[in-house]
Amino acid sequence: MTESEIVGTPAGDARITWHPAPGRARVVLAVSHGAGGGVGARDLQALAAGLPVAGVTVALVEQPWRVAGKKIAPAPKTLDTAWRGLWPALEEKGLPIIAGGRSAGARVACRTARELGARAVLALSFPLHPPGKPEKSRADELLGAGVPVLVVQGGNDPFGRPEEFPDGAYELIAVDAADHGLSMPKRAALTQQEALGNVVDGVRRWITALV
Repeated sequence: MTESEIVGTPAGDARITWHPAPGRARVVLAVSHGAGGGVGARDLQALAAGLPVAGVTVALVEQPWRVAGKKIAPAPKTLDTAWRGLWPALEEKGLPIIAGGRSAGARVACRTARELGARAVLALSFPLHPPGKPEKSRADELLGAGVPVLVVQGGNDPFGRPEEFPDGAYELIAVDAADHGLSMPKRAALTQQEALGNVVDGVRRWITALV
């Protein structure tokens, strides 16, 4: 049974929707959304549905700007402030915390992981660069996370295809043919459901090896 709570932060009220593991959980996976969507994203929902049975409590985090009904995300500094502010609510479970998010949410997790004591970072559709501007790389955020990182990246992501990522101390799962939203084209070798199932399985194996 899911539970939602409002958490006050210096950037406004955030919302955490808990998807608890049945029985005894081993870890909390806290994941937030990107700048263009919410926690209803297909990959976030797939993780929330598939990981609890593996002993992972999933916390879907809505940034204050989404809770307030705004359509445009604030500056990265404000996103980081909100993430720091809600972190104590995650720690109340008394479990190791894997920080994560998709797109802009992945950047937040990478930038704050070390200072907050995250066990690791799950970066879904990490925006390595703005579309069409590979020279404006954000690789320093990814490489500077300071904790184990798993990147899940679509093969046709305009924000950075898997082969564009630099060498570094992180793992990467490539989702062939998927776009930035991990949406599969109709003629892809895998269906949407199969692709998401592979993502959930890969994340589960990675978490199991960590904790």
